[in-house]
Amino acid sequence: MIQTRKPSHPGEFFKFTILDERKISITDAATYLGVSRKALSEFTNGKAKCSHAMARRLSESTGTGVSIWINMQAKLDTWEAENMPLPDNIQAIPDHKIA
Repeated sequence: MIQTRKPSHPGEFFKFTILDERKISITDAATYLGVSRKALSEFTNGKAKCSHAMARRLSESTGTGVSIWINMQAKLDTWEAENMPLPDNIQAIPDHKIA
């Protein structure tokens, strides 16, 4: 089943539910996570995907599970793939070759 609403980017979710709620700056959060400010800024602005390393850092730093972050990214990736435009020349691969 194709999802109609675009899922939230895990970085934007992290920003709104963790950083904004706790009034933590990107700079401070980057220090807590052991990443550069630029890397965290790109992540929280939805410009960088949630890597396995970032998911692990977020998990350790927030007390959440790694799978939460990985699954959130997977849902977004799936939605983007299902909604991307495709060329018109794609054809079904036949079940068997006709001689």
